[in-house]
Amino acid sequence: MLESIALILIILWILGLVSAYTLGGFIHILLVIAIIVIIIRVIRGRSVV
Repeated sequence: MLESIALILIILWILGLVSAYTLGGFIHILLVIAIIVIIIRVIRGRSVV
């Protein structure tokens, strides 16, 4: 679930970089959220194992 959310956020960020009609800061907030989700996923995965 977390991986799919992170993937969606990263895709939206990339589309925002390509698009000429971006909201600027909002796109970068999506990137930060995606990175945080990925980090949480990695930490949880390693702590369980």
